[in-house]
Amino acid sequence: MTTYFEDRSEGDTDRFGSYHVTEAEIVEFATTYDPQWFHTDPVRAESASIYGRLIASGWHTAAMTMRMLVDHRLRDAKALGALGVDDLRWPNPVFPGETLSVETEVVETRRSEGAPERGIVRTDVRTVDDTDETKLEMTPIVLYASREA
Repeated sequence: MTTYFEDRSEGDTDRFGSYHVTEAEIVEFATTYDPQWFHTDPVRAESASIYGRLIASGWHTAAMTMRMLVDHRLRDAKALGALGVDDLRWPNPVFPGETLSVETEVVETRRSEGAPERGIVRTDVRTVDDTDETKLEMTPIVLYASREA
């Protein structure tokens, strides 16, 4: 089903996704995009990291979250692009072997003042592991096409 601006309502909540994180994926992502040793060197991370083991880059966590958002919410949406992301936080690290999912709550919807055929949707997003520990929090601001356009 195609999702337009009018289909998003303040207070709407959802939970979706199941993304299993592997050590190999953590190292591969970090080697390319965030090559800090606690993301790329499992042996050193085990002996020297404050977490006692390898952790995923926060940017990797954001990318995994985005994948779940696209697969569940945005693939069939009339989303025109993101205007930004507010309050991005990584309160707890992601470890190899964890399985992540996403919770969302629409916190604001409004028509674009300059382009009334579009609407702006702010959604609180929380990525959690299988024990419900929060791994990422953010509030993306997404521009949607209106059904009335």
